[in-house]
Amino acid sequence: QVQLVESGGGLVQAGGSLTLSCAASGGTFSRYSMGWFRQAPEKEREFVAAIHWSGRSASYRDSVRGRFTISRDNAKNTMFLQMNNLKPEDTAVYFCAQQRHPFGVQTARLIDYGNNWGQGTQVTVSS
Repeated sequence: QVQLVESGGGLVQAGGSLTLSCAASGGTFSRYSMGWFRQAPEKEREFVAAIHWSGRSASYRDSVRGRFTISRDNAKNTMFLQMNNLKPEDTAVYFCAQQRHPFGVQTARLIDYGNNWGQGTQVTVSS
């Protein structure tokens, strides 16, 4: 069963940048499409970005497209989220997740992801 550990969050000013990492262990990382989600206080968990298991394609929510870049290193069982030009509305706990089934196209639907979630990493953007 895969274990996921997020890191790289922090406090930044608006316009700043952060890079999040998601380290996977205990599974076959390279076979699964992966996603980043976030949850702000008193809000639903929402999709941020997802990447194909091969790394050859990615999807983004509209509000982050052009500012965030998702990537992965299958040799190191790690996924990344480069976040540039951060805005206060990006403030949330960020989680990574693995899709339920191997070799699937990346999706934005929470239901397509398994129940193994890490502890998340807090991103706070001040105005």
